[in-house]
Amino acid sequence: MIIGPVILAIILIVVILLAPVKYNFSSAKTEEKAAVSQSKNILGGSVIRQQALEDGYVPFIGSSEYSRMDSMHPSVLAKKYNRSYRPFLMGTGGTQSLTHYFDLQGIKDQIKNKKAVFIVSPQWFVPGGVSKQAFNMFYSPLQTTEWLLSADAKTEADQYAAKRFIALMSDGGNESILKAMQKIADGESLSGTDTNIFRMKLTILQHEDELFSGFSVPNRMQLIDRQTRNLPAKYDLATLDVLAGRFGAKGTTNNDFGIQNSYWTGRHLDGTGKFAGKQAKLNYDRSVEFSDFQLVLNQFSKEHTNVLFIIPPVNKRWSEYTGLSAEMLKNNATKITEQLKSQGFDHVADFSKRGNEKYFMADTIHLGWKGWVAVDRYVNPFLTQKQAKPDYHMDDYYYSKDWQQE
Repeated sequence: MIIGPVILAIILIVVILLAPVKYNFSSAKTEEKAAVSQSKNILGGSVIRQQALEDGYVPFIGSSEYSRMDSMHPSVLAKKYNRSYRPFLMGTGGTQSLTHYFDLQGIKDQIKNKKAVFIVSPQWFVPGGVSKQAFNMFYSPLQTTEWLLSADAKTEADQYAAKRFIALMSDGGNESILKAMQKIADGESLSGTDTNIFRMKLTILQHEDELFSGFSVPNRMQLIDRQTRNLPAKYDLATLDVLAGRFGAKGTTNNDFGIQNSYWTGRHLDGTGKFAGKQAKLNYDRSVEFSDFQLVLNQFSKEHTNVLFIIPPVNKRWSEYTGLSAEMLKNNATKITEQLKSQGFDHVADFSKRGNEKYFMADTIHLGWKGWVAVDRYVNPFLTQKQAKPDYHMDDYYYSKDWQQE
């Protein structure tokens, strides 16, 4: 008696997943929640991000710096002062250039001839770049399949991307994707059979995204709303900077490094001296990450996306204590800036020298109260005023080991 309904249910599921239709259950409320959620489901999906960007949200791409939602956070300022844009936060702890590159595959049409903000963190640029664990954590079968169907095996960029994917991806359950990636890495295009299989797979993954990505999205809007109440009714940068100093002073009372109280105690940074000199051997100026970053730049170039890049500092007092080389950090920022500006990415806000300013950082590596105000000094006019069309000229040299190690 049960077999009939079970078979019907299976048939119905197959029809739903394979049907050549689009299921769109996104609403303005869902988009608002998703934009500040930093949820893995949202980052790995496409449909909600696509709809949100079409509705005026702007990609704010980066990593864990967006998780600190104080009163000067870009999402808080945009809501409080009724900006013509709203940030859609794309990134969390562990998301680096390669993850962002594949994530962009799902929103290519939505960033075409549009704007974006990208925070590129110096700590991404360790010699090996993103870790296998982090890359696999944020792996998206949907976005990878989209990439495979549009990959050009004859280009340096796509061959490099495929090689990096193979090097980082765990093989469990991904055999067909790894085989396809190997073809691209070898300069071989996918066969007609490969393409048909991946097209069918893409349809299923797209429907899964449409049906399920909006479930269990964290609602952080109450936090955003609560933070807006700390701000003056009228927007004024000088006033906000003074206020940021007050918030910073109040929030960093239990240590001498200008680190937020909760971070200081939560990370057990106090009292032991165990971190003294421990970062002396860290290196951020020779890394495969520079070539991963080039993939992101290449995608922005293809879509003619006008991007504001932000290079944050590290907490100078803390870096001096841990022995992190100031010269190495300077080289990292110089190298990132050269890679950007030499290819026509002219909007660069380099804050790398401001890590010694009070309350600019919230902890050891993340922007704080005054730091976000400084960011807004660039972000607000960039997004609200008309900008000249970018003129990009990409250079495959940035995929080379010579550049990685320069």
